[in-house]
Amino acid sequence: MFTTNTYFDGKVVSIAFESEEGPATAGVMAVGEYAFGTAGREIMKVTSGRLMVRLPGAEGYTAYEAGAVFEVPGDSRFEVQVPVETAYLCWYK
Repeated sequence: MFTTNTYFDGKVVSIAFESEEGPATAGVMAVGEYAFGTAGREIMKVTSGRLMVRLPGAEGYTAYEAGAVFEVPGDSRFEVQVPVETAYLCWYK
């Protein structure tokens, strides 16, 4: 069964599911700025739109367009700026 998660007053919504690669979520983000914490390592793929991401230890933001993949270390915090409505996939490792 799917689990739906809603964050930031409904501006970020994800649906959890079990993929062939393990636990995952598919989600959407409204325009805005958000900070997320991770328990384990996460691999994120932008499927539509654009994210500006500041990973742990980075001084600035890096742009990720549709099709781009980035990795977030476990037990960390990262920030995203969302300039346009964006969809993503996230795998939990």
